[in-house]
Amino acid sequence: MSRPIVRRAASASLLLLVFAAWGVASDNPPATGFRAVESDARAIEIADAVMQALGGRQAWDGTRYVSWLFFGRRTHYWDRWSGDVRIEAGDALVLMNINTRQGRAFTGGVEITAADSLAKMLDRGHAWWVNDSYWVFMPYKLKDSGVRLRYVGEREMQNGRPAQVLELTFAEVGRTPENKYEVCVDVETNLVGEWSFYRNAEDAEPRFTMPWQDWKRVGKIMLAGDHGRGSDWQLAVHEDLPRSVFESPEPVQID
Repeated sequence: MSRPIVRRAASASLLLLVFAAWGVASDNPPATGFRAVESDARAIEIADAVMQALGGRQAWDGTRYVSWLFFGRRTHYWDRWSGDVRIEAGDALVLMNINTRQGRAFTGGVEITAADSLAKMLDRGHAWWVNDSYWVFMPYKLKDSGVRLRYVGEREMQNGRPAQVLELTFAEVGRTPENKYEVCVDVETNLVGEWSFYRNAEDAEPRFTMPWQDWKRVGKIMLAGDHGRGSDWQLAVHEDLPRSVFESPEPVQID
């Protein structure tokens, strides 16, 4: 059961004592480069409660192979431990490592060998992965490198449920550090219920507000199957995947 969020106002020092008593800091340590000094304690507390509701940090760290279909357009297979990915997008196929950004690419079943063309396709694949994975795993990345967290307050979501609102901004990280998100955390479940995307942090109105609904346990973690537009995300956690998934252009066959 996830720990309750402290709803009343409290000083940063008091909240830090609460964190220590609960063991939150050790349960969900931030990534190197998380902007803790530029974040507020209430927001960090809520982020840690979200991780607990998702299944806990140990379950997330122990999840290696995942796959999903992004809005019916791109299929991803990801080895979280090695960084290897397979991205299928129409007649395009990218086999690469997202950490090194090295790999192979194909269009219409033909391998791209020209250096400039390959570099462009691998960069496109990396951009696809950054965007598409955030739609699935953002709640696990609230304390990522370069992230700043700020508690905005409470508001009602589009489904009528009350939520605690976190503002996410970024410092010199990712492909679009100028973006901003407002993430609504359901008061009762501590799961993300919706988010709003701002292309630029100073924008007054979001480009969109979309749901995070139909939460389900997949493997040992929780994933949301409804992000609007009626798409089937085909979410899966795999105990194992053959190396051919990440190395061969042949169609994926999983028993």
